[in-house]
Amino acid sequence: MTALVVRGGWEGHCPVETTDSFLPFLEKSGYETVVSDTLDIYLDADLMARTDLILQCWTMGTITAQQLAALRAAVAGGTGFAGWHGGIADAFRSSTDYLHMVGGQFACHPRNFVDHTVEVVPERADHPIVAGVSRVTLHTEQYWVLTDSRNDVLVTTTVAALPGDPWTEPVVSPAVWTRTWGAGRVFVCTVGHKQEDLDVPEIRTIIERGLTWASR
Repeated sequence: MTALVVRGGWEGHCPVETTDSFLPFLEKSGYETVVSDTLDIYLDADLMARTDLILQCWTMGTITAQQLAALRAAVAGGTGFAGWHGGIADAFRSSTDYLHMVGGQFACHPRNFVDHTVEVVPERADHPIVAGVSRVTLHTEQYWVLTDSRNDVLVTTTVAALPGDPWTEPVVSPAVWTRTWGAGRVFVCTVGHKQEDLDVPEIRTIIERGLTWASR
């Protein structure tokens, strides 16, 4: 099996450090890992054809039409696509075709770092990605994302409405979801602003399971 790790973009999300922390898991799970700091790797047709899983951590930035077409074709053909936080949900803001495939777009994280919880959707508690997890308490960015109904939402978080906010009711936002794209599977976890978030045992478990679930 082959796992392609693509990392770059805004350095504030520590793309090298955070993806490095998952390489031992991938290798222990039987993957040959290929690491790239350029989106041109998506143009390597031979590599993409044999890649079972793409782990992307690339916040913001831009992707060319050719790079994106190759990525979308690989996922539609069965390659898994997975990631966390801005590395997948706030990548390539100007590319609507990318957002269409991922199924969600970062909108904001009100009040920056806040105490909040993420909770498994009761009806999805038996899903292999979240089995045995119910809720996790965090102090970090709480993502408010724009999504669509094709997502299988496994975990949500509720953004409070406080005095002075322009919204008047709490907003329930997906925190973990999966999605199919052609023959491929997509996994997104919005938690993961910093390494400490990814080291929370429940979050680490969810992401490791998500990587395995998404893989071809």
